[in-house]
Amino acid sequence: MSMKIRTTILAVLCCLELSTGSTFAGSGCTRVIVSGDPNYSPFSWYDGKAMRGAAQEIVARALDKIGLPHETRYAGPFARMMLEAEHGAVDIVAELKDIPERQSLFAFSHTAMFLNPIAVFTRTDAKIQYDQWGDLRSLRGGITNANRFGGGFDEFMAENLTVELANDIKGNFDKLAHRHIDYFVTAYYPGMNYLVQAKRQAEFKALQPYVTESANYVGWSKASGCLSRLPELDQALSSMEASGEIAKIINHYLDEWRADTLANKSNAK
Repeated sequence: MSMKIRTTILAVLCCLELSTGSTFAGSGCTRVIVSGDPNYSPFSWYDGKAMRGAAQEIVARALDKIGLPHETRYAGPFARMMLEAEHGAVDIVAELKDIPERQSLFAFSHTAMFLNPIAVFTRTDAKIQYDQWGDLRSLRGGITNANRFGGGFDEFMAENLTVELANDIKGNFDKLAHRHIDYFVTAYYPGMNYLVQAKRQAEFKALQPYVTESANYVGWSKASGCLSRLPELDQALSSMEASGEIAKIINHYLDEWRADTLANKSNAK
């Protein structure tokens, strides 16, 4: 099946799902569907039953403050979730980097949700000298499909690096373990979370310095029937930031993540 036909089919399927979203609500903006990356712990993840995480909680609280009914929904792997948001089946992506290629599809909050460092992961036994992006030029890299990193690295990667796509974090670490790639670029916390949960932290290491450390924002689909409510949401987020509420939520989830990490490391000994 050609890529063009596959994309058309996916678009049709997404549009069929819109009957429960804001765009086809029939009486204007009545509620929004919120989703996010299912592998972005501790900010956003799918636990097998529901989407959870700091970003999901922050957005839910902000929507409550402006009186807009909402449903948090698992919409599949990140690339599929982004396609559904593009067509309006998902109104809000709870955590998203504001980069030029996404600005035609999403309107972004002015208030940043959090900073999440982006790291280069490699095998523990790999002898890679990494001090700057250019050191990756001669190596084979991997990223998760539809991931973007900001800070100018996406443009540098497109022009200078050889990278392969995988569907998720596990797939990339598996490729790394089998020496199909030399390094894997992903957000530091989700990458470490997978390694700890899978008890694979002895196999891989995160290199320093970080690739970049850019901000994540709320991304509101321009296909959403509720897009006009974004300024209200942004005002609520700004108030939450000023009061320290956002920082408190983020720190709570980071503390839980660190505690789980230590517990898993201890159990693995």
